[in-house]
Amino acid sequence: MVVFTCKDDFESMMTCIYDAWSARLGHSNIRLQTEPIEMPELFCQYCYVEADSEKTQKVIRSIQKKISMEAYKFIYTAAMSCDTDKLDKIYRFVVTGFSAGSRVTSMHGIPAVSSVFELNRRITNEAHHFKEFIRFSRLETQVLYSVIEPQNNVLTLIAPYFSDRMPSENWMVLDRNRNLAAVHPADQNYFLTSLSQKELSFIEGTKDCQDPYVSLWKTFFFFFSVEARTNYRCQRNFLPLKFRKNMTEFQP
Repeated sequence: MVVFTCKDDFESMMTCIYDAWSARLGHSNIRLQTEPIEMPELFCQYCYVEADSEKTQKVIRSIQKKISMEAYKFIYTAAMSCDTDKLDKIYRFVVTGFSAGSRVTSMHGIPAVSSVFELNRRITNEAHHFKEFIRFSRLETQVLYSVIEPQNNVLTLIAPYFSDRMPSENWMVLDRNRNLAAVHPADQNYFLTSLSQKELSFIEGTKDCQDPYVSLWKTFFFFFSVEARTNYRCQRNFLPLKFRKNMTEFQP
């Protein structure tokens, strides 16, 4: 078994798919996996692949032309997953897609398709939750910012939503788990950038503690709750605990 490995980013994964396919070792004789490899297996040959923009574009064009744009969107979203086997699942989906064509996205009875569909479902659900539960605070520089800790890399799904709704605001959404930030200058397009732990701590340390909207939001949350009808189990169904640690109304 030959295991092709690469970094956990979209360009590296597309390059890995290109090299694995070009090796012509037989689809059953190879496996694809993102770094880091925590438990190397015996009798496996590991082949690390560096990102290559030209190979990436070839794979993207082939998927869009020979399968469909919808299939490419499936693959792009699935690549954001935290699943350690996502790259191999995407590869099997691509192999099936090149054989079946555009109808592959509706062939949910095939494991190679259903596994990628499940990755998409989990990622889009998490992104949808963050669109609802993100709370912005204000820095001393009057920039709006929010800190999130998602399981999957959903920033590229979240950022367009807030860019459309707050086009004239300076804001940032920080992914603490990956040290990434979506930065939106007022009346411009947003961009993604990596942050060091020091930079992330500095940003959080410049929070405006006198921001009146924080108090207003907490007051709204307190006065509109009905103590006699409190149901914490029901609340957790609508608002899971993992989202609350970065939400304004639950902060001390």
